[in-house]
Amino acid sequence: MNRVVVTGVSAITPIGNDIDTSWENLLAGKSGIAGVTAFDATEFNARIAGEVKNFDAQSFIPPKQAKRMERFTQFAVAANQMLMESTGLKLEGNERERAGVVIGVGLGGLETIEKQHAKLEKSGPKKITPFFIPIIIGNMAAGQVSIFAEAQGPNLCMCTACASGTHSIGAAYTDIMLGRADVMICGGAESTITPLGFAGFTAMKALSTRNDDPETASRPFDAGRDGFVMGEGAGLLLLESLDHARARGAEILAEVVGFGASSDAYHMTAPPEDGAGMARAMNAAIREAKIDPSEIDHINAHGTSTKLNDFCETKAIKSVFGDHAKDIAISANKSQIGHLLGGAGGVEAAFAVKTLATGIIPGTANQFEADPDCDLDYCKDGKREQQVNYVLSNSFGFGGTNGCMLFKKFVD
Repeated sequence: MNRVVVTGVSAITPIGNDIDTSWENLLAGKSGIAGVTAFDATEFNARIAGEVKNFDAQSFIPPKQAKRMERFTQFAVAANQMLMESTGLKLEGNERERAGVVIGVGLGGLETIEKQHAKLEKSGPKKITPFFIPIIIGNMAAGQVSIFAEAQGPNLCMCTACASGTHSIGAAYTDIMLGRADVMICGGAESTITPLGFAGFTAMKALSTRNDDPETASRPFDAGRDGFVMGEGAGLLLLESLDHARARGAEILAEVVGFGASSDAYHMTAPPEDGAGMARAMNAAIREAKIDPSEIDHINAHGTSTKLNDFCETKAIKSVFGDHAKDIAISANKSQIGHLLGGAGGVEAAFAVKTLATGIIPGTANQFEADPDCDLDYCKDGKREQQVNYVLSNSFGFGGTNGCMLFKKFVD
């Protein structure tokens, strides 16, 4: 089995169009939540979102190619361009066949579907662009990134709702661990701040309607939480086998030591109230790492700001860690960036790696009133500096699909 290390992270988020800006603003407690500008949301009950601001796709992608990409694909390609530049990775010769891409997406190209459907209704089928299908399909983010990176190895798209990004990192980690590849670009991307996307989640009553106070609307684990805030963006990791990273003199940010996946096998959208499926995923990651649960220092929580998720995740953490649960620093990045759906796991894993690399744990914003059912340490007072050796990054999705990545501070 190969040891797998993280040699780069990249992100485009509602609080920054690169990883360094996003990380600085996360630690500063800044919010990326504001009123929706992507469309007229006047008639919607929820009118706030975590939009990516001032993103210029053509700074990364030739104009003709950028026009043939959905926004989630543009985010992924741009994040990859920054990842390649920051890590100095350039694939040449036979190395290309040993490099792959796994990028998860939850919903795919909703914006193009809506626009092309309106055109079909108004002007008929001959007006549909021939690029309609290749633009909207979820695996095009992974496909376009492989083209730009010249990566000819495994090319996959995990579509597991809000766990897509985490499952993608898990699949990439497994490919390297088993020797199928030396290098993997992995993570998640999403952009579904569209009328149809909002209408769907609004119909489920899943979104926060705290429209008059957007910056405090996402309140993971707080008694006043009233739903999640939709966000958009992308987060990618560069994974390499330890031997490959050493051979090219790469900086190593963290080691990947465990991946856990499980199913609730219970309900389309709700986890069981004992959080058993979430707990199985966390336990699987810890078992794979062959460590004791008491060694976990920090959890980057799924933390959606919905009543059921936050309660169940808290129950799951208590069942996995017992008395140690109260000693674990727990952060919910969605309090500041919203819920990036298929992109969430990638961005949150990137932040988890930054925590290991810097020794700084981000806070959870908007903790105003303690919920007696959510009674762990959610870092409500902001960032803290702490020795961190192991970080668990959690993602849970509709369909009862759960994913957890376990990262370790790298020790040669």
